[in-house]
Amino acid sequence: MSDLKKYIADRKKKDASFAEGFDEGYEQFKVGVMLRQAREEAGLTQEELARRLKTQKTAISRIENHAEDIKLSTLERVASALGKKLEVRIA
Repeated sequence: MSDLKKYIADRKKKDASFAEGFDEGYEQFKVGVMLRQAREEAGLTQEELARRLKTQKTAISRIENHAEDIKLSTLERVASALGKKLEVRIA
């Protein structure tokens, strides 16, 4: 187990408020990171992706850095603009 994973596990045991919001916040963070990685793999800047989506660069930044409450329709549009397909799983 990495030092970070150990720290998170220990902190969750000791701090109920940290544990309560951590998993949801982490999932939102992962969505933003996945979108940024897909954009970079497509060789696009935030500005180029924004142009494809007919939006502003700040909107792309907000999605990548604060992906909470992002609509599925928005995720589909981003995926399509990146030449990707959106897949949703319930695990």
